[in-house]
Amino acid sequence: MQELIVILVDGLVFSSYLFMVAVGLTVIFGVMKILNVTHGSFYAFGAYMSATLVGIYYETDLPEFGGFVAIFAAAIIVGVFFGIILERGLLRFLYHRDEHIIVLATFAMFLVLEDVLLIIWGTDPYFAYQPMALLESVDIAELTFDVYSLTLIGLAVIVGLGLWLGLTKTKWGKLLLAVIFDREISEAMGINVTIVFMATFVIGAIMGALGGAYIAPTISVSPGIGVEVIVLSFAVVVIGGMGSIPGAMIGALLVGISRAAAVHKFPEIELFVIYAIMAAVLAFRPEGLFAPAKARKI
Repeated sequence: MQELIVILVDGLVFSSYLFMVAVGLTVIFGVMKILNVTHGSFYAFGAYMSATLVGIYYETDLPEFGGFVAIFAAAIIVGVFFGIILERGLLRFLYHRDEHIIVLATFAMFLVLEDVLLIIWGTDPYFAYQPMALLESVDIAELTFDVYSLTLIGLAVIVGLGLWLGLTKTKWGKLLLAVIFDREISEAMGINVTIVFMATFVIGAIMGALGGAYIAPTISVSPGIGVEVIVLSFAVVVIGGMGSIPGAMIGALLVGISRAAAVHKFPEIELFVIYAIMAAVLAFRPEGLFAPAKARKI
């Protein structure tokens, strides 16, 4: 029973971490139909900015819990800055180009930003352990878990619910749905598609950066962290269905819990399990488990 609880908790924490990053990726694809490889850089810059701001904050005499404000501030700063720069400076020139060109352009930008990251922060690892140490630990069924990791589960639920309500219950969400189904008609009806695209990309970038910023206190922030997360995020959104928020949640749960079970029971097949699930899903559902319905033009 204890081993089952460990697998479940570890799986939920890892799933929450993946969902935080993957949901930004799937929102961008759902609205803009862009497979954004640069999303891994948002994650990496969010982690580094978070580690930097947290380190600076805890050198002051300000209240300790203010470090959490620094984490969210890092995500917003990175997401807004890179979201606007990349959408206005690169992607807006490629919207009518072939999808393969857009993927190559975002991949090239990902490589550029990896070097920019090294120029700014160098190759030494950064640590931002203070927020995690501040929350200490809790016992569950005679097992000890750090509270900070458990808060990641709650944050993922809040983010997922907020995005879902925003897309389905608000005027802004209705505008997004209109643009998703038909950009040309949306423009003809007076919707400012330029603003919609920029806002969507910024929101997606903030989500990617938030994943990195919030996970920074639990890891050693070092070069290369963006590469692994973008591969796993692609696996999550492919399993769940590109553009689907519920799909990203289900995909993250499948990947997270399966990986946790493999780590504890069969560590030698940890990565194999993730891609085996993706292959199995694509064999029967090539568009993913919860791919959004496509509009038919008559």
